[in-house]
Amino acid sequence: MVVGSCAAALLATSAGTANAVDNLPPKQPLIQDLQTEGKACGTGDDTPYVPESPRLSALLYDPEEDNQPSESSPVKGEFETWWTDAAGVEQRRTYTTITLSSGVRFNWTMPDDIPANTVVSWHVRANDGEATSAWSDEGDGSVCSFVYDDVNPEKATISSPEYPNPEDVFWVDGVGVYGHFTMDSPSDDVVAYAYGFLGGPYGTVSAERPGAAVTVPYLPLTAGPQRLTVRALDRAGRSSGSSSYDFNVQNGRAPVARWKLDDPAGSRTAHAETGSVARAGTGVTFGGPAPAGTGTTATVGLDGSGHGFLTTDAPATDIRTSFAISAWARPAETGRTMTVASQDADGKPGFGLGMRSQDPGPVWSFAIGGARVSGGTPETGEWAHLLGLYDAETGRAQLYVNGQEVGTAAEATPAEAAGAFQIGRARGTTGYRDRWHGDIGDVRVHDRVVVPGEVSELALRKPKLLGHWSMDDATDGASPEQSDGVPLRLGTGASIYRGSDNSCIPEIDPDCTYVPPPLVGDGHMRLDGETGYAAADGPVVDTGDSFTLGVVVRLADSAPAHPMTVLSQAGEHTNAFKVRYEPSTHTWQLVMPEKDEAGSPEKVVSRIAGADGGEGQGHRLAVIYDDGTDTIKLYLDGYTNAEATAPLPNGWHSTGDLQIGRTKAGDGWGEYLHGDVDEVQAYSGALRDRDVSSLGWGTNPCLC
Repeated sequence: MVVGSCAAALLATSAGTANAVDNLPPKQPLIQDLQTEGKACGTGDDTPYVPESPRLSALLYDPEEDNQPSESSPVKGEFETWWTDAAGVEQRRTYTTITLSSGVRFNWTMPDDIPANTVVSWHVRANDGEATSAWSDEGDGSVCSFVYDDVNPEKATISSPEYPNPEDVFWVDGVGVYGHFTMDSPSDDVVAYAYGFLGGPYGTVSAERPGAAVTVPYLPLTAGPQRLTVRALDRAGRSSGSSSYDFNVQNGRAPVARWKLDDPAGSRTAHAETGSVARAGTGVTFGGPAPAGTGTTATVGLDGSGHGFLTTDAPATDIRTSFAISAWARPAETGRTMTVASQDADGKPGFGLGMRSQDPGPVWSFAIGGARVSGGTPETGEWAHLLGLYDAETGRAQLYVNGQEVGTAAEATPAEAAGAFQIGRARGTTGYRDRWHGDIGDVRVHDRVVVPGEVSELALRKPKLLGHWSMDDATDGASPEQSDGVPLRLGTGASIYRGSDNSCIPEIDPDCTYVPPPLVGDGHMRLDGETGYAAADGPVVDTGDSFTLGVVVRLADSAPAHPMTVLSQAGEHTNAFKVRYEPSTHTWQLVMPEKDEAGSPEKVVSRIAGADGGEGQGHRLAVIYDDGTDTIKLYLDGYTNAEATAPLPNGWHSTGDLQIGRTKAGDGWGEYLHGDVDEVQAYSGALRDRDVSSLGWGTNPCLC
């Protein structure tokens, strides 16, 4: 038995020795695993160009059969390059890497004596110390090549037919009109151009072939001096110096057609600011109400019948080129499809702007050239500003509602629509259809792109100041409104703090007692957190429509024990809104119930802020409900964010007084605020971001 065991051991030892000696050569390197300075292996027309002596690299592998548990399959790479020098003599270089593990990338940085503008070829193989693989270009492989380019390309020249240099034409038309800028370098190896317009856009555009010029479109969004900067890039990645091109952009040109629709009651035609006079059907009534806060002074009412329309009997613009159509619209119903404006084509409208009835509810719509863009929610009796845009440069149709883009831009291919321009109806195969029932005002047609900034201005409903309470003093228990409007009545526990006129300096005069200044101006209101509040008689803001409220507040406690409300306005059963500090989450919150019902679902948005503890300048809060975009926002110190914004489709009208420092709680009041309040401002309408930043500083925003 002992002899048998020895024989088995000898056999096992012999087998292990045989396995160890049976080494397989490394794998042939694959072309897809080879790179020249990070560029794929190529030759001939695919030869990469490099701006310096490159680093060659390859992934090298040893067969898995060699990989015993105690081994790491070490290999090394053997690189070889060759080229023909200027004298016609072949030159070669070789390099062997250090030994590394199988499967990693092996590199060789070429020496600096590589000749420029010469095709250099290379291949690589793997060596495991006992055997070598085939060269990478053997069999189905391929040689790799590169060319070292040591010369930067020449600067590009720049030209534009629409926007010449100021030396030729100083001011050029204009915002919303595309320009096309051609970049061309004399160097025949330029493959791309990096460019940037002042303020954007920026980008890199490739040439169709080396040395070819490129042209990029540019849409000016604002008027004023403009500059384009360009660098030419060659196939090695080398860059030319910068070229610049200056041009001056005018304001966007006026509409090619406009009907204010503010003609006197009884008119039978609509005067045109530009374009053709529009005759009115008998179902049109002039002298209607206008959207508040706009430059529109009157509108027309259309009864939805076959006689409720206006038409020019001629086209307003060529819809195959860029154009925009806009109007104010207020539907008297939302249960059917209705047209605000269109232009006749052959048995159909070339475009249609209006309202579309669909499940689950109506939407605003702009249709043109087989595309339709829909979005926003029409409401009976509510004004909306609509703008449909076709951009011929991009081939896309877009829709804006109340200054905001809605829906998804769609690819469109408009056909010729040389028929009459229509207000209040759309062409059908057997006559006109989709007649408008409601009011329409200020219809405009532009023969260019109307840019987003212009859309916002067209849709702007300028807010109106309803009240500004500076809290500087109080007479007979009331703090006056700056313009002799409704004062704020101060309840028990509320007082006006005016600081001190003492001009001494505590750091210099030891007998001087420091008295903190008011939050803003000459005074602020103090609330005791138990019974203190102030209120204005009546609902200062209409919570069913767009409104803005601003306030400066400083909490007296560093860790309030319960929520505290700074602003609220109640309905019959609950608050239409309240702005409060929630200590459990360290946030200011705007809370707006969806209905005037106890327990109604609430929209809550918030901004994080620590409690003040009676120190510092407090916080400037602003609340905005925008009925046009169906959103609520809470601003903290002039800023908002996505977390402080939420949808609110239907605001409701409250009847309660504006409250400062408390909120409706059941049949009584609660969440009394302990702290200081100043600069309460109220507006009808939604302030823009740039205006909100001006709230709380003792003055009223310009609202320009």
